[in-house]
Amino acid sequence: MVAAIRVPRSQRAKRELLKHAPKLVETGKKTLILHGTKTSAVLNSVLSDIYHLKRDNAVKYTKKNDNIRPFESGGETSLEFFSLKTDCSLIVYGSHSKKRPNNLILGRTYDHHIYDLVEVGVENYKSMESFVYDKKLAPKLGSKPFFAFIGEHFETSEELKHLKEVMLDLFKGEVVENLNLAGVDRIYVCTAISPTSVYMTHCSLRLKRSGTSIPRMELVEVGPSMDLVVRRHRLPVESLKKEAMKTADPAKKMKNVTKDPVHGKLGKVYMPDQEVGKLTLSNDIKGLKRERREAKKNKEHSKKQKVNPE
Repeated sequence: MVAAIRVPRSQRAKRELLKHAPKLVETGKKTLILHGTKTSAVLNSVLSDIYHLKRDNAVKYTKKNDNIRPFESGGETSLEFFSLKTDCSLIVYGSHSKKRPNNLILGRTYDHHIYDLVEVGVENYKSMESFVYDKKLAPKLGSKPFFAFIGEHFETSEELKHLKEVMLDLFKGEVVENLNLAGVDRIYVCTAISPTSVYMTHCSLRLKRSGTSIPRMELVEVGPSMDLVVRRHRLPVESLKKEAMKTADPAKKMKNVTKDPVHGKLGKVYMPDQEVGKLTLSNDIKGLKRERREAKKNKEHSKKQKVNPE
């Protein structure tokens, strides 16, 4: 049975549907943060810090969620439902068990279906509150970050390649064309320790005088910092990846058409030389017909004058 399509009845509902509709240039991705059936104090702090870093574009649910097993068949149904409900394309899911302690799952969705997943274990965690620094150096809300990936394993290890892609999507924020350097005040430093583990820390940028036009940068660690050990990862299916990578065809450039802010769209039309002197005139021209009628009338008038002389 096909479900009935609900048509919006108000302008507000129409605007909400337009926000969820596909766009040629997508806006920043929202992040959904969820808790599993059981979580630890460390994991709760990790999820809170991630939400604090992305609080301008994130949704956090504090209620515990059962029956969410993203790596099992059918276990991702609840995640896809929450993704559709909140319009989030990035997912951070935390759970804790004896087999997988302090477990963190980072995932991406396409069309509100699971695209790919990376499962990491959190070790040697230090929260943002444990760092002491000048609060004036704290990164501003909505600022753009730098990323530094150190180590050859990010180029050779498939697990770390995948983790790098997901982390860039998770923390990069909205894509912009122009950037003010004053708005870049933080950096995420990720160091590959082994083919499956990464040390990640979050630092603030301090600009100091260097005697030249280019300021000298210093890093001030503001947290959080942690070791991420890759446990499992699932790459996207080729058919879904091909569908997600589609881009809109570039608009064809129209020749001799310009846009003016005052007159709007303007076009140039090029006409070839008419060569009027070489044109042949037919006898069906209205002007010639008028001349023939006038000549006929003059001829008849002259005949009448001859027949009836005064």
